[in-house]
Amino acid sequence: MRIPSKAPTSAAQPSIPSRRKNRWLPTITAAISAAALTLGLSACGSNGATSEARSNDDSISFMLDWTPNTNHVGIYVAQELGYFKDAGVSVKILPTAQAGTETSVENGVANVGFSKLSNLAAFNAKGSDLKLVFNLGQHSIARWCSLASRTDIKTPKDFDGKTFVSFGSAEQTAVVKTMIRNAGGQGDFKRATSGTNTFATLTSGKGDFAGFYVTWEGVQSELKGPKLNCFTQSDWGVPGNPDQTGFAVKSSWIKDEAHRKALSKFVQASKRGYDWALAHPDKAADILVKQTPTAHIDPQQARTSMKDIVREGYWTSRPGQTSLSGAINIDDAQTYLDFQYQAHSYQDGKGQPLKQAPQAKDLWTDEYVK
Repeated sequence: MRIPSKAPTSAAQPSIPSRRKNRWLPTITAAISAAALTLGLSACGSNGATSEARSNDDSISFMLDWTPNTNHVGIYVAQELGYFKDAGVSVKILPTAQAGTETSVENGVANVGFSKLSNLAAFNAKGSDLKLVFNLGQHSIARWCSLASRTDIKTPKDFDGKTFVSFGSAEQTAVVKTMIRNAGGQGDFKRATSGTNTFATLTSGKGDFAGFYVTWEGVQSELKGPKLNCFTQSDWGVPGNPDQTGFAVKSSWIKDEAHRKALSKFVQASKRGYDWALAHPDKAADILVKQTPTAHIDPQQARTSMKDIVREGYWTSRPGQTSLSGAINIDDAQTYLDFQYQAHSYQDGKGQPLKQAPQAKDLWTDEYVK
């Protein structure tokens, strides 16, 4: 899964390490996968992206950030069970565009896109006008991993001098450097760009470690291999939650009253879909598979992912809950943005460092989840 950090230009494991045990890691390398699969995914709940987003009062165009996966399950549940129809809104699901979700929303190709708060911070620093209106991720699902067969890598310190499979974004660099240094290393590493499969890049020997999402690639590793040895960034000195992911819109788009009404219907129906998914994880996984036939999702992977999400409480305040708030944690968000600012990860449109950290409160509104 893409650890969305596309800068404005993200043998089976015996068990999935829990959030509390903190042993897994995230993938920023999937944007290439997303681009490669865009054409194949055009039938996944949509007829493909159009050059201009629909703007009827009762319609919303929604763009995925990557291939369909359990992060998007609430959208597909709402579509399948008629929640959007009940709310009086027509939803068109668009496959991710090569330009990226954020650029597509900024340019009006889609009304709403799946993104994350730290991405919005980077894009807005360069002049974009994006805002998060619904948040799914209450806890980090990002993990930083090497193959378990690499017995020379026991802590992030051992990433020193190794090759990181990534897109080389400033955000990723800051995270990995901090982890290495807090583990006793220098924070120096090389970079390689992933192909369409990060696992293959690692097994080929072209890279030594990469980012993954525990709820998707972690499950894939558990079920099909290869086994991974992963580290959670919060265990190694990176503060806050980097994975506050959800729905992004262009701020100027919601100045229109008709757009606000349509967005409110969409968000509330989507939340209803996510809540249903938490209460019925197996059935929700099956709906995801059914609704996205060209994505060829492994039903077992989808079911296992949903069960892990519920058990670990990745979308809720505590494990086992079957209703999510849809809101961000401002403190966790600002702490992470401050960390990235201090690491000089954000630049303005002229390539100059920002004079102050992006503010979570300016990147988010709770108007649509109340």
